[in-house]
Amino acid sequence: MTILTRYLLRSLTGPFLFSFTLLTGLLFVNTVARQLEDWVGKGLPREIILEALVLSLPHTVAVTLPMAVLPAVLYAFGELATHSEIVAMSSSGVRPRRIFLPVLLFGAALTATTFYFNDQVLPEANHRLKNLRNSIRQKSPTFQLREQAVNRIEAEDGLGPWFLVAQTIDQDSSVMTGVTIHDMSRQGIRRTTYAERGQVALSPSFTDLHLRLYDGRTYEVESGERGTLEAVRFDRQLQVLRGIGNIFQDASSDQRSDREMSVAMLIESARERSEELDAVRADGAAGAIHAVQRALGRGASADSARAAGPSLAKSLAVPGSGVLPTDDLARTLASAARTNAARAGALSRQINQYKVEINKKMVIATACLVFVLVGVPVGIRFPRGGVSMVVAVSAVVISVYQWGLTSGEKWADRNLVDPALSMWAPSIVWFALGTLMVARLGSWIASARGGGRQEMANLLRRLAAWRIFPRRLRRREGMETAR
Repeated sequence: MTILTRYLLRSLTGPFLFSFTLLTGLLFVNTVARQLEDWVGKGLPREIILEALVLSLPHTVAVTLPMAVLPAVLYAFGELATHSEIVAMSSSGVRPRRIFLPVLLFGAALTATTFYFNDQVLPEANHRLKNLRNSIRQKSPTFQLREQAVNRIEAEDGLGPWFLVAQTIDQDSSVMTGVTIHDMSRQGIRRTTYAERGQVALSPSFTDLHLRLYDGRTYEVESGERGTLEAVRFDRQLQVLRGIGNIFQDASSDQRSDREMSVAMLIESARERSEELDAVRADGAAGAIHAVQRALGRGASADSARAAGPSLAKSLAVPGSGVLPTDDLARTLASAARTNAARAGALSRQINQYKVEINKKMVIATACLVFVLVGVPVGIRFPRGGVSMVVAVSAVVISVYQWGLTSGEKWADRNLVDPALSMWAPSIVWFALGTLMVARLGSWIASARGGGRQEMANLLRRLAAWRIFPRRLRRREGMETAR
């Protein structure tokens, strides 16, 4: 590695680490702020909360890793051009391609790193985070109670158990009807409570279960004293089951969504869905042929219909009449066709989702190279723009890139556009623009112009005027040239 290569990489590494740390911190804090309410206050162990925070980090890193490339390249080459180091390199015989090559290799290394991270680390983190969220969500007892079933409720410290039976449970309001509670929490005492209705609520710390019962009776029997029974009628009663929310049960599942799969898993899943789709289409075609043969009174299907009796024999057409029957056969065929069409549509959309995720992993990784192509010439061309130029250009390019990916994903999921075309369209556009600017890199270095914010604004205004009023602008430029 030459001195020039080491110098360029060192100039680029510092801004990249700064922008990556800043973007990751901002996005991660935003993510944690939205999810912290679901984690804190439920009596969860610190280890579980820390694991949830750690598993939320890879999703943020997958986004900020390519995003940090563009502002780093813009700032690094803007600083080199501001201090005339680019001009000094060019005047000493260093070609623009020689300056560009180390940065391109830096982008290629980040591309490989990003792809490996998105393909191996991110899916596993998403899968574990989903299972952990399900476990945290089910820690609330209201999610575990089932209607018309014996629900065993037990505290973490061994207190209990309680057996609760309810005829109906409204999961939105947590209102129950026909409630029966068998309390086995006290040794030697058996208490049974019957209530017309009740409501489940959690304590503010999400650790205790409050049962508000209405219009009921309580029967209590002590096993040591025979012939004793205590009965109490009540209009309203509150029972507190302490320590219920402290039970943390693992709700892991092996099922994975498209964002929890690697490229190999996505390809295999897409192949399985394609085979299933072919089978559905073949089944639909075979069913249509079978129905037509039966309608025309030909083949084995017609013989079986005649043998089944008059109810099916009447669905056969009279041979030679050319008139199809108008009975349950048409409705059966239409229903089967609709079912097969719905299954085929669902399978096709699922295949497209897998293809979208495969292409998205590659597109996000190659964004590192695309941002290098865009950032190097812009940073050299407008060196006096400073930090404001870095922020403005990065915001515009990344926003347009993100909008293209999001829109392309939606269109592909709806079968409106081919997944490969919709996902790669933003990269193709910025790649073409970056290649065009890199091709003119030599003339920009040789000119050694400043390129501040005012010059950038004039350039944008000139491009807009050229696009809107091309003839008038060309005529004006021709007159100025003639003078």
